Amino acid sequence: MTSLLTSQEFWQYLSIPVIAALIGWTTNWLAIKMTFYPLEFIGKPPLLGWQGIIPSKARKMAAISVDATISKIGTVQEIFQQIDPKVLAAHIVHSVDPRIEEYVDEMMLREYPTFWENLPASARKMVYDRVRKSTPQLVDNLVEDISDNIEDLLDIKGMVIERLAKDKQLLNRIFLECGEVEFRFIINSGLYFGFLFGLIQMAVWYVYPAWWVLPFFGLLVGWATNWIALNVIFRPLREKKVGPLRIQGLFLKRQPEVAESFCHIVTHEILTVGNIIRAILDGPKGDRARNMVKKHIKPLVDETAGMGKALTQMAFGPTGFATLKTQVGEKAIEISQTSFNNPVFEKDRARAVESIMVERMIALSSEEFQDLLRPCFQEDEIKLILVGAFLGFAAGVCQLVFVFGETLLV
Repeated sequence: MTSLLTSQEFWQYLSIPVIAALIGWTTNWLAIKMTFYPLEFIGKPPLLGWQGIIPSKARKMAAISVDATISKIGTVQEIFQQIDPKVLAAHIVHSVDPRIEEYVDEMMLREYPTFWENLPASARKMVYDRVRKSTPQLVDNLVEDISDNIEDLLDIKGMVIERLAKDKQLLNRIFLECGEVEFRFIINSGLYFGFLFGLIQMAVWYVYPAWWVLPFFGLLVGWATNWIALNVIFRPLREKKVGPLRIQGLFLKRQPEVAESFCHIVTHEILTVGNIIRAILDGPKGDRARNMVKKHIKPLVDETAGMGKALTQMAFGPTGFATLKTQVGEKAIEISQTSFNNPVFEKDRARAVESIMVERMIALSSEEFQDLLRPCFQEDEIKLILVGAFLGFAAGVCQLVFVFGETLLV
């Protein structure tokens, strides 16, 4: 035993499975890192350098993610109804009511300072009271109108894609948090599978010590460990019973857990009430949405003027009175965009949307559910495999030359 432990040949052969394990771990770790990082291209485009596969195709990956999940677990109408238009309207009124005097003063002093400053305090109070009294019904009508036309006003897919394409870090987070367990398994499995391949490599080298054996097995380990790990994650699609064991792809077994993680990110960071309102007002149909706001707001000016409408029109002039209506509409749009900067309200509405999305995502078939994570491996997968194979081959050559003292082509 002592002579064996002091034998150089013994340690040389023992190094084979150890090095193979390190090759497997390193290539798998590198494959994961190259999938997500760096966020921006480093090097000299287009060939000398690298950008993470997901960030480099952010828009495409975001579209795939939306098609695989959100488009299957909730329509625009359903999502908006979960937010609850009545709750939305109540929140707007609650946010606006304490600042009505401030809003009215700000607008009137900007547009008609002389008229407003010379107006008796009692008359100004009458304006405040009428605006406050009219606001709830006006907001209810506006939100109901938006709700009835939400399918046309809001492009959920476009909204999510734009958000993720601009925020590559968030796009990475969706994949990394949903597949955290699987990515860790891929990296660690490189160590186990690499060691097993190394044992076979050691036996082959002992029987047939040709110069190409170590580089070839290094290449094989770099390629095969990644391939095996991917198949263990996604196959079999459905649970199969093998003796006392129940076997299913690791990712698919975690469907409820992954659904909660994915839906939490989407509802709390992307499909928030504030983001949805901004997408409605600034999106492709933003002009129509803004006109709807103005349409519902303009009668407020007429109603507020009341019996003094003729006097008001005389004070402002026909054009000035029309301008006032427009300015009120613009102010209403501004308020609509800022009324939802309330973390407590946004979190509450996010939970409401999240509940239905999680339930439906758990109900997806295995074929549909795997599409959440599978694309991030499929996209340019051949590049990662080739990089792993090249590194494995290089490690095999180094092992041949520096561990066994051999030379190539002998």
